[in-house]
Amino acid sequence: MTRSKRRPAATVGDTLLAALTDRQRRVVASLANAFTAGRQELFIVGGPVRDLLLRRPLPSDLDFATSAVPETTLRLGEVAGASSTYLAGERFGTVGLVFDGGDDRIVVEVTTYRQEQYLDETRFPTVALGGQIEDDLGRRDFTINAIAVDARGGALVDPFDGEADIAMAVLRAVGDADARFAEDPLRLLRAARFVAQLGFRLDAATEAAMARGAEHLRRISEERQLAELTKLLLGAYASHGLDVLHRTGLLAVALPELALLATDAERMQGRLTREKDLWAHTKRVVEQAPRRPIVRWAALLHDAGKPRTRTIDGSGEVHFFGHERVGADLALALLLRLRADKATQLAVSRLVELHGRPTTYQPDWSDSAVRRLALEAGAVWDDLLDLAAADVTSGREYKRTAAAARVAGLRDHFARLQAEAALDSLQSPLDGHELMAIFGRPPGIWIKQIKDQLREMVIDGDLAPDDKAAAERIARELLPTDPSLSESTPT
Repeated sequence: MTRSKRRPAATVGDTLLAALTDRQRRVVASLANAFTAGRQELFIVGGPVRDLLLRRPLPSDLDFATSAVPETTLRLGEVAGASSTYLAGERFGTVGLVFDGGDDRIVVEVTTYRQEQYLDETRFPTVALGGQIEDDLGRRDFTINAIAVDARGGALVDPFDGEADIAMAVLRAVGDADARFAEDPLRLLRAARFVAQLGFRLDAATEAAMARGAEHLRRISEERQLAELTKLLLGAYASHGLDVLHRTGLLAVALPELALLATDAERMQGRLTREKDLWAHTKRVVEQAPRRPIVRWAALLHDAGKPRTRTIDGSGEVHFFGHERVGADLALALLLRLRADKATQLAVSRLVELHGRPTTYQPDWSDSAVRRLALEAGAVWDDLLDLAAADVTSGREYKRTAAAARVAGLRDHFARLQAEAALDSLQSPLDGHELMAIFGRPPGIWIKQIKDQLREMVIDGDLAPDDKAAAERIARELLPTDPSLSESTPT
């Protein structure tokens, strides 16, 4: 059994439960009453406790650990008022409880304590249900996630000093780091992801264990890797998470397509070239890009083709001819390997292929040139402009200002074209030929007068642009009675 470290609620503020929403508190109170009456323990565990201590927004759903076996949990959940129940993971003793409240629906998962059990005097443990909350916390990944709050009153259980690690912004594996990563190699990526999300630094022993266990990641499915990598890229400190992947060797396992990019500066060291550090630039672009999955993936991959296309001319000038196309193919292959959905594959590949085009914009570009680029970008047009804006990382302010101005100019140019197109669509439902056919009159100023009136009604929203029947009825009411108007100059 792990060491006990239980503290009354008063030592952590009146209670961390006060940070829950009113609806969450009612659900927790109902569960606490039911489990207490059933002589069972119940603790809030995992991410919600960590986020409570970090003063971060809490998820609507909560996770619990209990001394009750799944059958008892199902019964006590119904006593607590759960509208429906389900087995979320019978093998692991997890029960799902649904509390309906109209738009305020709360789903909780309650898992029976788990502990290591040694059988037949072997050295290798198995996982069995039972034990105490400290045993259960001892099998979790990181100390910041190995903290529990008693649902009955808010007392804190923190056997591995996770609260102190939160205060020091340290990410540390629970107990034996090698064992924790061997149990579930996805934790290797989760560590980098938490660094990216929270800005924490890695405990040295934990980082060393990650490097030793990097190859274990190959046991994890591509879909699960993709999910963790996407969360990492969306983190506020994504560059730190990427650094962790690189330092521990996980980048070469999870994203081998980026190995050349990450080591490019080291390989080019000492050569007489004038170029920026591509990996440092990439990390900065990722953090500057909007936190949308497609844009962040494109930011990570936008220059991935450069190491494969580098040429150096006689003057030492560096060129990357065709790197956009090479990078687009690489992005497509990478996301296909990670089993991303087809839409994501195509969108990221298109962004990588076109990422350099917006920064070549000049005020003298024709309307047709802007429309052509917008048509090439299609649905990722706004993402493309945001990526191009993030791709401005020069250390010289005048270069950053000029590049940003070009992207902003292109954005404004296209916005003007859209506004003009929208205005052009707000026309009279009937043209001059249709009006002459309806009234049997020759061309004249009367056509302009009626079309202008009909267009005004379209602009005001009183007439649909394609409602010809209503337009004809209105036109008959508007038709001028002065025959001389028919003789006026046509418009």
